[in-house]
Amino acid sequence: QAQLVESGGGLVQPGGSLRLSCAASGIISSIYHMGWYRQAPGKQRELVAVITTSGSTNYADSVKGRFTISRDVAKNTVYLQMNSLKPEDTAVYYCNAKWGLSEFWGQGTQVTVSS
Repeated sequence: QAQLVESGGGLVQPGGSLRLSCAASGIISSIYHMGWYRQAPGKQRELVAVITTSGSTNYADSVKGRFTISRDVAKNTVYLQMNSLKPEDTAVYYCNAKWGLSEFWGQGTQVTVSS
């Protein structure tokens, strides 16, 4: 049974950093396109960053230059390094794995950026 478990969220001051982790089990994450999405209260879920099976990355304009997505194949884990955090980055962050018709979601981890 496939499972994605996010961790690393929390409360951070503006300008601070957090690193989110997404540990995959039941699937080999390296054969999936892995992405991070976020959903703020009252807003639709949006794509933040994606890393493809070939290692290519893509980012939302709002996080370019601040966030970095990466994967550790040996640990079957995907990361999202978030720097220079802003209050508008506050949201629940979800990990996603997608390949063809197969798609899985994690349960989400809360990130709150506030002074």
